[in-house]
Amino acid sequence: MTLIKKRSFVLGLASAAILAGCGNGIGSNGAARIDGRVDATLAYMYEQHPGTKQLALNSKGMLVMPLVTKGGLGLGGGYGRGALMINNRTVDYYAAAHASAGLQIGVAQYSHVLFFMTEDALREFRASSGWAAGANVEYALLDSSDDLRADTTTTFSPVVAVVFAQAGLRAGLTLEGIKYTRIIP
Repeated sequence: MTLIKKRSFVLGLASAAILAGCGNGIGSNGAARIDGRVDATLAYMYEQHPGTKQLALNSKGMLVMPLVTKGGLGLGGGYGRGALMINNRTVDYYAAAHASAGLQIGVAQYSHVLFFMTEDALREFRASSGWAAGANVEYALLDSSDDLRADTTTTFSPVVAVVFAQAGLRAGLTLEGIKYTRIIP
């Protein structure tokens, strides 16, 4: 292994460890902190993207991830914590973790909400020991000039992911490869 590859490997592992450490709940009021961030994230999303209100009303549940931080240099990782809400009440807390390798450089932060549009999709998510976003997710990437409209794509998709409030310098931001795991904050 060359020195450059070793250095990239070590930097990637260090980045993933630092990012994971940023979100731990040790010594904190974890549940209250997550709930506060979830409320603020939903308020921001509804204000900036009013079309998401109807999507929320039609959904069977929502996983709200207020802040996910991803970074990498060759190897990368990401981490965030959020809450699963059903009927506007928090029922569980989740962590989102991501690891990647390849041609990448940079750091990005963003918020996202997974809208579970069917009872089956919500039940599958809750029953899994670790759920990964995959082909059954329809993505709606939003920025300040876009708005989401509930159309046939979002109506018939079992899970709709709305990604917004992006900041940072990193290309290729998607939710694929993120694993969601239930946590106790």
